[in-house]
Amino acid sequence: MPDSSRSASDLVPASDEELATALAYALRFDARGKARRGGGDLAASLAGERLAEHLRRAGFVLMREKGARPHSAG
Repeated sequence: MPDSSRSASDLVPASDEELATALAYALRFDARGKARRGGGDLAASLAGERLAEHLRRAGFVLMREKGARPHSAG
């Protein structure tokens, strides 16, 4: 659920790399942060890049909070 206390000035456009990384993370891990079975790290990375590219060409603008970093498997 979005936080209603945020203003538009707290948001900046996400870069293509940040978007691809976030999408790849979502494809590799479940909501609890546990790795999905199948070991598709390469496939998830490729799919994340392809999805990010398609969203940009389709005119989508994704925003992120200032200072927020994309997910990491860390």
